[in-house]
Amino acid sequence: MGTERVKLGYDITGPTEAPILVLGSSLGTTRAMWDGALPTLAHEFRVIRYDHVGHGTSEVPAGPYTVDGLAAELAALLDQLGVDHAHHAGVSLGGMVAMQFAARHPDRVARLGVICSSAHLPPAQAWQQRADAVREDGVESIADVVVGRWFTDKAPPEMVQATHAQLTATPTEGYAACCDAIRDMDLRPVLDQITAPTVAIAGSEDPATPVVHAETIAAGIRAGGASATVVVIDGAAHLAAVERPHAVADALLTLRNART
Repeated sequence: MGTERVKLGYDITGPTEAPILVLGSSLGTTRAMWDGALPTLAHEFRVIRYDHVGHGTSEVPAGPYTVDGLAAELAALLDQLGVDHAHHAGVSLGGMVAMQFAARHPDRVARLGVICSSAHLPPAQAWQQRADAVREDGVESIADVVVGRWFTDKAPPEMVQATHAQLTATPTEGYAACCDAIRDMDLRPVLDQITAPTVAIAGSEDPATPVVHAETIAAGIRAGGASATVVVIDGAAHLAAVERPHAVADALLTLRNART
């Protein structure tokens, strides 16, 4: 990503005067992954859902990307929308971007929700291999394995199929360049710069970012003096916000206790 801003896809739902909640999605999905949770959240918040760079209806600049760069594009979008202060939450990559944004702009984040995410997700070689595979053979080449880690075996087939379709529709460079971003990411040194009260949400059956990742995030934020709690969603794998949308929405509703 260069010096010119990237056009991000987004939508806004909910009462005009309600507190603002910004939602980021996971690697390989679009803002549609929040469809199940949106009715509950939009009853209490003015919800801004956005697509990461290279995903959904956002532009697809050449990679590699960085998590810091993705957070900078989010900041530019919020500047464009006139949003100076809001609650932030995100799943997986969306959680990483939200943490980076909160560390860089503590005055702009009221409260933070980090869902099935991580501050550091080695080994770097695995992300390099995935990026290489996608650039060579397309997103379809890794889709079945990836989606297999996103849901428990109790997830409705139509839910799995719809999310699989989001993944395979993701532009090759957008997906691979975001793999580059996760490969190089280590947010552990900046967690103590997050001042927003935080809820770190984990899926009880998540093989990609198990509960210990949420505990590490919460401990790092608490080390800087902010409050952070861990909530475990039973019966959910990596895309807990899709598989258990009401449980995740209920956990995020605790954010409404802080004013924007």
